[in-house]
Amino acid sequence: MGRRTEVFQKGSVYHVYNRGCNRDKIFFEDKNYLFLLRKVRKYTEQFDITVIAYCLMPNHYHFIFRQNSELELNNCVQSIFNSYTKAINKRYNRSGTLFEGKFKAKEIYDDDTIPEVCRYVHRNPLEAGLVENLEDWKYSNYPEWIGLRKGKLCDRNFIKKHFPKPEDYERFVLDYFSTKQLLKKIKKYI
Repeated sequence: MGRRTEVFQKGSVYHVYNRGCNRDKIFFEDKNYLFLLRKVRKYTEQFDITVIAYCLMPNHYHFIFRQNSELELNNCVQSIFNSYTKAINKRYNRSGTLFEGKFKAKEIYDDDTIPEVCRYVHRNPLEAGLVENLEDWKYSNYPEWIGLRKGKLCDRNFIKKHFPKPEDYERFVLDYFSTKQLLKKIKKYI
C-alpha cells in the first residue's frame, strides 16, 4: 500500500470508513464491537480527535471525526485498526489483513453537510435490515444523539448546535426523503 494522498488538517471533519476484506465480517461477536469502541475512545483521546458520529456494522464501519490538533487523524485511525486487527487475529487464530485496503477518508467541507452525512451513517442498520428501530442498534452513537444513552463517543456541543432537542435529530433521521436523493447530495463525502 502506498502513502496516503489525503492531507489531514486541524479543525477539519472527515468521514472515515472501510469494510472487511472480501466484504467479510470484521465483527464476530458482541465483545468485538465493544473492544473496538474502547480502542476508539483510547486513541481519540490520545490524538485529540473528536468523534461526532459512528456506526459499526458486521462487515464495515463509519466514523465522522474532527481533528482538533496537529496530531493527524491518519495516525489515530491506523492505531485503532492495527490494534483491533492484531487482537482479532490472536483471538480467532487467524492471520493477515482484516480490512479491504486502506481506510477511506473524505473531508466534509461544509458544516451544514455534516448532519446529512451523520444521518447516512446512523441509518446504516435500518437500510441493511438489521433493525426496525434505529435506537435498537447498539453499535452506533445514534442513541446518544436522541438522548437515550449517555455514552462519551459523541460531540454533544455539535449535536446541540444543529439539533437543540433530541427529537429534532430523531425527526431529521426518520423523515428521510429517499436514499437516492441523500446519496446524490452527499456522494462526494462517502
